[in-house]
Formats: sequence, structure tokens, C-alpha cells
Amino acid sequence: MSSKNILITGASGLIGTRLTELLLERGNHVAHLSRNHRSGTARTFLWDVDKKQVDRHALEGTDAIVHLAGAAVADKPWTDERKWEILKSRTQSTQLLYNELQKGGHAVKTFISASAIGYYGFDDAEKVFHEDDQPGKDFLANVVRQWEAEVDRIQELGIRVVKIRIGIVLSDKGGALKEIARPVKYWVGTPLGSGNQYISWIHLDDLASMFIKALSDEQMEGAYNGTGLYPVTNRELTKAIAHTMQKPLLLPALPAFVLKVLFGEMADIILKGSKVSSEKIQRAGFSFKFDTLEKALADLLKKK
Repeated sequence: MSSKNILITGASGLIGTRLTELLLERGNHVAHLSRNHRSGTARTFLWDVDKKQVDRHALEGTDAIVHLAGAAVADKPWTDERKWEILKSRTQSTQLLYNELQKGGHAVKTFISASAIGYYGFDDAEKVFHEDDQPGKDFLANVVRQWEAEVDRIQELGIRVVKIRIGIVLSDKGGALKEIARPVKYWVGTPLGSGNQYISWIHLDDLASMFIKALSDEQMEGAYNGTGLYPVTNRELTKAIAHTMQKPLLLPALPAFVLKVLFGEMADIILKGSKVSSEKIQRAGFSFKFDTLEKALADLLKKK
């Protein structure tokens, strides 16, 4: 990958932080578009989505944009207000970037956007989802569908657009793995609900590498699933974590009704899943560093 000037939104999250590190290691120039000034190795430009304002210097000299901004889906209960925040943080931020790019006077040729496998909806059956499948009909599927529709508009400006539909990201810095591993560490780990719901996981480093490939490979366009090679069930993932940490699983599965009482509609994220294919990104020439769950967990949990 030749050196590029890359602007990243949502750079303070798990993906943005690691992606910034890897891009800088490869000699790229990285800037962040953020609500607040942040100290670090990347220059920060400010934007305010609610006020529809972007620092006019943010796009100067920029070759590519990586758009990761969006309110966390699982951090707060899904009240009507929170659902609106989850949607608008994605659609309105994308609209703002479109409006800025539409003004011209920039060198942006590539726009890589985060998306989510929530596009396909939740399905606890054996169906394997591919990029050309239709979107689901639940809340998150509708959010992702509208989000991607805004991203697709940027193609109208003659800019190459790639959407990475991100699965369950495994990292030792936070996210799902940390939440599942914590009770396992203290001998109270357990599968959730039936335990048979599929988790389409990916190691954080492999996901960041997918974004880097999308930045450099001009043949890539459209949607790609950002998931690993082998989806596993919730039960299989929990057992594999316990095995890696050398901890027993002593408790029965936590009943679904308990999770529904605790989390309401948001419990669907935990209780239902989807088996998502990574075949398309492989055909594009991407190779996984962590091609098995065992390799990923050994890397992420070795210090735990």
C-alpha cells in the first residue's frame, strides 16, 4: 500500500484506534475527524453532526476517508430516544460527509464505510448470509439498510465506495470478548439462552487489515462481510474461551427470559445470531492471520 492521506471518523473506538496504529506503521498520514480535540499521533479536525458543521480544512489533501462514526448499539437500553440516536449518528454523519464532498475542491477518491452484519437481521437457523442477500426487517437491519443507502449516494460523486459489514469483533481491549471472558475468569461463565445462536466473529487485527486492503485495492467496491472464516455458536465460543483460560464451565445456560427482562428488545443481540460468509472478501485476495477461533483466543487471552 503506497502512502496515503487518510481521514478517519469514529477513530476513538476499538477499530479506529487499531486501524490508526496499523496505517501509521505502514507510513501513511492519518487524521481524525472528531467532536473533540484529542492528543495523539494523528491530527484532529472537528465536526458537529447536529449542527452540520465540518472543519473546512479536514478534506485538504485527503486521499481517502474511513467512516466509522456511530453511536454504540449495546451501551444503553433501546429507548425510542436511543434508537433515534443509533440511527441518526450513522445516517446524518454520512449525509454531512456527502454534502462536504459534493462541494468539490478535494482529492478524495476512496470512501470506506463501516457497516454491520445486522443488515441481514437475526436468524437462529442454519442459513448462511452473503452480501447479495436481502436485508432483514428488525430494528438493526433497518438502521443498517438506511445507513448503507446514505453511503451509496457518495458513489454519485465519482468516489469509489466500499462497505465493510462488521461482525462480532474479538479484542483484548473491550467489546464482546471482554464481556464473555470476565465471568469465565471467575468460574461463573455460561452460555446464553439456547447457546445455539451463531456468532460470526473476527479478530480485531484481521478486521483492521480488511479496511487497509479496501483502501489500497481499487478493484474492491460495494459490500463485503467483515467476518472470519468459521462462525461458531454462543456455546462453542464460551467453551473455547474457558478452555483457553483453563477455567471450568459449571453453570447451566442463562435462560432467555432472564436476558429479556434485563435488556428488553436489545436482548436479541445476545439471544439471536446469524451465520455470515466471508467468501467474497477471500475471493478479493484477503488472507486471514487468525483463521481459527483457537488462534484468535490464544492471541487475545494469553495474558489473561
